[in-house]
Amino acid sequence: MVERVALLRAPNPSAMTLDGTNTWLLASENGDALCIDPGPAIPAHLERILAYLRRNELTLRAILLTHGHPDHVPAAPPLAAATGAQTYAHPFSAAPHDAALENNEELKVGDLQLVAIDAPGHTLEHLVFYERTSATLFTGDTILGTGTVVIAPPGGAMRHYQATLRRLLVEFGDARAICCGHGPIVTEPRAKIEEYIEHRQRREAELIAALEAGPQTIPDLVERIYRDADMRLWAAAARQMLAYLIALEAEHRVRAVRLDRPLTQREQAILNPDWVNVVGAEHAPLLEAELGAQLRLDAIYEYSLNRP
Repeated sequence: MVERVALLRAPNPSAMTLDGTNTWLLASENGDALCIDPGPAIPAHLERILAYLRRNELTLRAILLTHGHPDHVPAAPPLAAATGAQTYAHPFSAAPHDAALENNEELKVGDLQLVAIDAPGHTLEHLVFYERTSATLFTGDTILGTGTVVIAPPGGAMRHYQATLRRLLVEFGDARAICCGHGPIVTEPRAKIEEYIEHRQRREAELIAALEAGPQTIPDLVERIYRDADMRLWAAAARQMLAYLIALEAEHRVRAVRLDRPLTQREQAILNPDWVNVVGAEHAPLLEAELGAQLRLDAIYEYSLNRP
């Protein structure tokens, strides 16, 4: 008997993808199927998807994209060409797709009933899918099976992300499982979402506590808050700090002053590292996409709290 939900993990492990990108294949009782996040265009992975469909006598009707990062979508066009399936994505998505799915729009494939949930945060064109019959959330990079999610401007936005987490908790906290974009299946969704919400609140509290000591630059904050973390992660931490600071500045809780000097070598290494040296040439393009590296931080700002 064919599995209702099957995981085919792409062979693209890295610091950003964990063990690889999770491709999900959902099978209807009538033999129709859909695919969520076909992953990178690795020939062996594409053939594995097609072989799974053939072996289980499934007809792929739809390909759903959670978001447009290069570890999730490149296999969609060749998979669509091989199967005739329609590709669906967020209305803002720049990835090739046949149709857009609006917030709360339903898509039915056989007896599969999916609801599209607008889930900005990791990117502004991110969708989460909820399959009603199995009560399963497919969260892409909004929630991972292990670790936390990168929120990096300009594509990522912290307050949008926190609002998405709160919505998932309120509306889908009773889901039976979370099938993530990376990592293992989450079997206690409510606890995982609450953990994610608390983590973001704790990190922001640490940032504000650091600013209580006086004005700080982002490299200062990274060295203080992430002092026990692997220094290779500091560039990602800097982008996370920027996401928090953009939100706090918009709320008039923090002010930023541009310093009239060039970045030091230390600051440059944290804010604009050579990504190839961080993760290697193979994984650098993905890291650049995940961390918004197109936004070079060539000016140094000092941040301080706005006192009441």
